[in-house]
Parts: sequence; structure tokens; C-alpha cells
Amino acid sequence: MDALIHWLETSFSPRMAKVNNNVWIVSIKDAIMQVLPFILVGSVFAMLAILNDYFPSLPSFWTPYGWTMGMLSLLVSFLIPFNLMEKRNFRKQRLIAGGCGTILFLIIITPQVVQDGEPGFGHSALGAGGMFIAILAGVVTGAIMSLFGRFTLFKDDSVIPEFVRAWFDAMIPVALVVTLGWVCVDLLGLDVYNAVLAVFRPLAGVIESPWGFPLMCFIYCFLYSMGISTWVLTPVTTPVLLAAIQANMAGTAQNLVTSTMLFSTYLWFGGIGNTMALVIMMARSKSTRLKALGRACIPPMIANINEPVVFGAIAWNPVLMIAMWLQGVIPPIIIWLFTKTIHFAPIPMNQFELWYTPYPLATWITTRSLTAMILMLAVFAVSAVIWYPFFKAYEHQSLLKEAGAAQAGAAQAGARRDEAPTPSSSRVSRPAPKAQATRVTKAEEPLPATAAAETAHSGVRRGTRRLTVTSSKPRPEGD
Repeated sequence: MDALIHWLETSFSPRMAKVNNNVWIVSIKDAIMQVLPFILVGSVFAMLAILNDYFPSLPSFWTPYGWTMGMLSLLVSFLIPFNLMEKRNFRKQRLIAGGCGTILFLIIITPQVVQDGEPGFGHSALGAGGMFIAILAGVVTGAIMSLFGRFTLFKDDSVIPEFVRAWFDAMIPVALVVTLGWVCVDLLGLDVYNAVLAVFRPLAGVIESPWGFPLMCFIYCFLYSMGISTWVLTPVTTPVLLAAIQANMAGTAQNLVTSTMLFSTYLWFGGIGNTMALVIMMARSKSTRLKALGRACIPPMIANINEPVVFGAIAWNPVLMIAMWLQGVIPPIIIWLFTKTIHFAPIPMNQFELWYTPYPLATWITTRSLTAMILMLAVFAVSAVIWYPFFKAYEHQSLLKEAGAAQAGAAQAGARRDEAPTPSSSRVSRPAPKAQATRVTKAEEPLPATAAAETAHSGVRRGTRRLTVTSSKPRPEGD
């Protein structure tokens, strides 16, 4: 186990961090994160659309749903090249690059839109169904615009205003992007749309399988246990998961592995890795440190936010890392068994992306099924059973550390008490102050006039009780 942890720390994790920080990956990831507000609003409209079944007189909530969720790919095709220009410090070209990405995306999907007979803005390619096309268009546009990021047709001392120069400088990359799409799609007749979907379609088939579903969840937990954000998988998993739930809503499929099921129905209680049970155990721990951390993690846990407990206790902790890996394997198998094999609980058919809704409320909203609630509670119980032995081992380690720290603190305090001097010894060892040389005479005896004159001349001060000689002249011997 130590050798595995060493390899993960020194080899695997740095490489994954390098991938996660790659400017191209970050641009795609940020683009998908930037459209999350549209996904959340679209999810609200999808839930409100349930009211149309009971109140037909209400306006259809599917219309605003189409203008939010149905435009995701269009937005992503703009944001990817925009973000890439921003991160590569080509800020002057970022808006033009975003516009070129959108144009190239529309060029690629147009033949399919015409073939399906759905002109306008209602085609699925504009929504989650065209996400991979949008990523391709954005990346190609970003690559071309980056080649001409520092290109200019003018000299540095040109009198032409800078914004005018930027217009002419952008003409060449814009022409290349548009011409590339026109030649490939219209002149050569390449079906880029279906070619891209054919490449990623097997990925959807793998995820929607009894072994691919646990594999995907394990990869989530494996990366997260090392402190690597699972957003690194966003460019690959998000398009597949969104397309799967939209197929369920259209009635053309019954896909289990959707973002709704993962984050709001049967899995990821308290966040990725089912950390809710662990936080509850920590909040009741005998260890002072674990109890404090567990209680601090309860409020975010309710909203399915688990970064505090992951980075505070799980990440790079060999004991809890193994438990988190198991959470990515055993609960998904149980969910698949009781939804796809036995059909005990229903598969969510409506989109619900409000992942911060607490359990079990989210389960009821997405399924409105009693058997779904039972399965959710059973999966939660299994996750608690998985966490318990590993938590107790970690708690035992923490208690030993706290006891050792307490004994070390007590020993240091005792040593300081032994070294501290006692009051009696301090009085004995205190050195006596050096006595000042003074001459004392009886003040009651009046001095003769001649003596008084001599005293004033030599600098002798007369007090009420004593006289102190302050003259700096050496006194004759015997005085």
C-alpha cells in the first residue's frame, strides 16, 4: 500500500494535475462551467413543466426550457475560443474568436438540421446533443486564432488607430475558419456532425452498461481521493450525461446513468463519494479533531458539498481513500441491479440539475416514487457500512496521536515547572546591592563658620539627618 501511495503522489497525481491545468482542457472545462446557470434555470423550467400535466391552461414551460437547455452547444461553441484567447493573452481577438466558433458550429450542424426538417432553433444539436460538435468547433477555431494571435499587417509606428488595425488583422483567421467549414461540409460533403457523434457514441454505450457505470463512478472517486477535481472529466462526461437525460425526456430511451440520477436520486449523498455517512460519524467521534471537523462539515454536507471533508480528511489518507474507492463500485452495482435488472425502483425520466437539493427531497422530486425512496435509503445504509470500519481505524489513529500529543504537552509543562526557580531560592540567590560610599555626620551638632565655608566650597550637601559628600576631589588619608 505504501508503494502504491508513493507512486500516486510522485507520478500519477502530478501528471493529472498537469493535464488538469492544460490551457486547452481548462478552456473547455471553463466553458461548460460557464453555462451552468443556463442548465440550472432549464432544470427549474423542466420541473415546472410537470404542472402542465395537471393544469393545461398554464403556458408551456417547455418553451423557456428550450431557450436555456436547448442552446447549450451554441453557447459552448462561443465560449471555448473566447476563453482560449483570454488565457493565452490574445484579448483583442477573444470576441472575434467566439463569433468564429459559433459560425463554424452552425456550418457543421446545418446539413443535419436540413435533413431532419427542423430549421430554426429547435434542433437537438443546439442543445446537449451537439455538445461534442461545439467542443470540436471551439477547439479548431481556437487553434486557428492562436496562430494569428500576434500577427499584424501593420508596423508598430503605424498612425492607423489600434482598433482599426485589429479589424484588418482578424480578417485572415476569420476567413480561414469560415473557408475551412465551407470546404469540408459543403464542397467536399463531409458529414462532420455524424462522424464526431460516431466517435463518442461508444462512450455513451460504455457508461450505460453494468460494468461501465461502476467504472465511471470509480474514476470519479479515484481522482477525487487524490485531491484532483472531477471537473477534469467534464468535457467527456457532461455531454454524454446531458444527452442521456434528454433522450429519457423525449421518451426514446431509459438511460440510468444521467446527471439527475447521479447527483439527485440514488447516488452521491453529501457529494461525490457518498460522504454524508462519514461526516455524521465524524461529528460523533471520540476524537476531538474529527468531531470538530465533522461538525464543521455538516452545513455544506446538507447541500451536497463535500470539499471540506474530502480535503480535510480523505485526500491522500490511505485508510479513507480505499473506502472512497469502494463507494465508486459497490453502490452503483446495487443501483443497477434494482433498477435495470429487477426493476424495483424507477429510472428518473425528468431532468433535475439542482444538485444542491438535500436528500431525500431530491429523490422524491425526481421520481415521486416510494420504492425509489426505499432504494435510496438502502444505498445510503450500504455506504455507511462501507465507511464504518475504515472510519474506526482512522479514529483509532487520531486518538493515539491526540493522546501522544497530550502526554508530550504534559511532560513539557512538568519540565518547565522543574526548571522554574522557587521564591525562597530567588531571595537567597539575589545579589546584595552595592553600597554607596557616604559620609554621615550628626546633623544636630552645628558646624563652625569656618567648617561651613569649607563644606560649601568642597560641595557637601547638608540634610536633615545626614551629610553626603559629592566632591570629586580626592580626600586626604584619614578624613
